[in-house]
Amino acid sequence: MRKLVAVTTSFLMTNSLLLGSAAWALETADSDAVEALVNETIAPLMDEHRIPGMAVALSINGQQHYFHYGLANQEAGIPVADETLFELGSISKIFTAALTGYAQASGALSLSDAASEHLPALEGSAFDEITLLELGTYTAGELPLQFPEAVNNEAAMVDYYRQWQPESTPGSHRLYSNPSIGLMGYLTAQRLGKRYAASMEEHLFSPLGLDHSFYQVPEAQQAHYAYGYSKEDEPIRVNPGVLDAQAYGLKSTAADVLTFVEAHMNDSALEAPLRQALTATRTGYFEVGNMTQGLGWESYAYPVTLEQLLSGNSLEMILEPNPANRLTPPLVPRQEALYNKTGSTNGFGGYVAFVPSEQIGIVMLANRNYPNGARIEAAHQLLTALAEAH
Repeated sequence: MRKLVAVTTSFLMTNSLLLGSAAWALETADSDAVEALVNETIAPLMDEHRIPGMAVALSINGQQHYFHYGLANQEAGIPVADETLFELGSISKIFTAALTGYAQASGALSLSDAASEHLPALEGSAFDEITLLELGTYTAGELPLQFPEAVNNEAAMVDYYRQWQPESTPGSHRLYSNPSIGLMGYLTAQRLGKRYAASMEEHLFSPLGLDHSFYQVPEAQQAHYAYGYSKEDEPIRVNPGVLDAQAYGLKSTAADVLTFVEAHMNDSALEAPLRQALTATRTGYFEVGNMTQGLGWESYAYPVTLEQLLSGNSLEMILEPNPANRLTPPLVPRQEALYNKTGSTNGFGGYVAFVPSEQIGIVMLANRNYPNGARIEAAHQLLTALAEAH
């Protein structure tokens, strides 16, 4: 395990590049220089936000670098390690999107299908006019961020969808929503003929070699499952909920998530349906401000400023409806783009980003839910330094 080192090097938290000595040493692609750069960035981040433990994984031109900091379990004194499982929160959505992409590539469904086509109980409801694509891009007519508390089982979920009415024309506005992309994932599993977790294991996790990704952490892996920590430093974990797996329920290691990122940057070895699935998730379907909404992934033309990333991941983008411009035809996946996704549960906070043209990617997982802006600043700083150094 790499220890967290004390940091004395000063650096600039700007939308350009930190100018610490480690960044310049990266020109040699030296692992020690990469480690110094990561330490310089992560140490003050953890200190400022009282983060008990973090795992950071980098992909640089096909080479993986892993860094572990602090404790996965403060009470037991268990350090973060390769095997530590973090709650991914909404980073789970990029996996949900890939499964739907696989279902489309294999002919089980089309993103242009009406949602009610795949769930007879919704026939005659608003979902006759809402497509799977609109569910997966949060443009279904302003479904809310979360289900109402009364929706606590599958029957109540179906009843909720049956009576729900759009606030705006489907396809016209984006409002970030777990019930929206969650329903897409639910219908995908219905079409694939297996329970959601089993479908994911068969069609995504197993082919990609994601051996440490779970919706229900098995007994044999419980010792590796980190505790999250509340603002009061109480150990907590995510509670079960309707469509939790599809929207926010995955637990995984930094290494598994990095493997998934690398599959997006280099998919030549993948079988055609899986390659097409990942391509569908990186395709741009709507423009919302300077952000392009894919399926799960959100992207920005590269190079991208810190201000653009902060705007695209702001509370206004999460909590408020924003006008969406449908891209016709959809925007094919770009090499010169930064793809990203944030994810949180009450006790965990994560961020994932990659830039295909630079062949760099980052995974940051922490057992505290700290502000998105701080995650993005740290990641942008690291990615900018890496891009300019190679």
